[in-house]
Amino acid sequence: MTPPPSDPATAGHELGWTPIAEEAVRAASVLHPKEGALPRPSRRRVLTVANQKGGVGKTTSTVNLAAALAVHGLKTLVIDLDPQGNASTALDIDHRSGTPSIYEVLIGEVSLAEAAAQSEQSSNLYCVPATIDLAGAEIELVSMASREMRLKEALSSEILDEIGVDYVFIDCPPSLGLLTVNAMVAAQEVLIPIQCEYYALEGLGQLLSNIELVQKHLNRELSVSTILLTMYDGRTKLADQVTNEVRNHFGDTVLKTVIPRSVKVSEAPGYGQTVLAYDPGSRGAMSYVDAAKEIAQRGAEMKERSGTA
Repeated sequence: MTPPPSDPATAGHELGWTPIAEEAVRAASVLHPKEGALPRPSRRRVLTVANQKGGVGKTTSTVNLAAALAVHGLKTLVIDLDPQGNASTALDIDHRSGTPSIYEVLIGEVSLAEAAAQSEQSSNLYCVPATIDLAGAEIELVSMASREMRLKEALSSEILDEIGVDYVFIDCPPSLGLLTVNAMVAAQEVLIPIQCEYYALEGLGQLLSNIELVQKHLNRELSVSTILLTMYDGRTKLADQVTNEVRNHFGDTVLKTVIPRSVKVSEAPGYGQTVLAYDPGSRGAMSYVDAAKEIAQRGAEMKERSGTA
């Protein structure tokens, strides 16, 4: 068989260049980007990934965006605030009961730095896992002083400087309870994944109302900075209709990149991996890399604006 050409740009026109070889080149570009590291933000960005509607790709987007930023040279921390622990599973972080986790951090038994574990998928990727103990945390938090501020206190600048991260992603449970409120109080930004399906905007109004309440009473710095469209199926008119509706309503807050519906993205957590580790040449992996690049570029533009302010 003719070996693949040295220039992938002409691959489609060369004899013997196969789809498998093309995917291998895409995988190499994801895992070993030629352009090097993405630009660092002017200040550390803490993003809460929230949507009380389940099945919208919230945890999937959290771990894959974090992994994409980490592969491109940005030190990233994922805080798994969902008692199901799916983000911990996808990053292959031990989250058996008794493991130092976000639960112990919230009740003040350990520091965030002590609970953070490095993922084997990247030296730049860290995770504070969630164990089953977190399931009862909301009840325990009710009687605690500053119950809405527990995560913010744990995410102090000193602790995050000690870990040295550029980005923090907080994966919320699919509800609007006390854990999600803690996440919003601790962050400056909210990232909302919205699936390109029927009833996509169902419950979104309630989420935005809660964000406004947090802004008004607990965290004036909070804003909805990013909306990511997920589960896009180009074969349906509905996906385009939802996409257009969201873009018309939220404007530039919506990332240009859309995450396609992908079997590889769905399979990856079952192997304790992000899609970037499971199948880096897949459409899903490439899409999350493109979305991460947009997020990083926005961080760089924030730097430029703050520098000229």
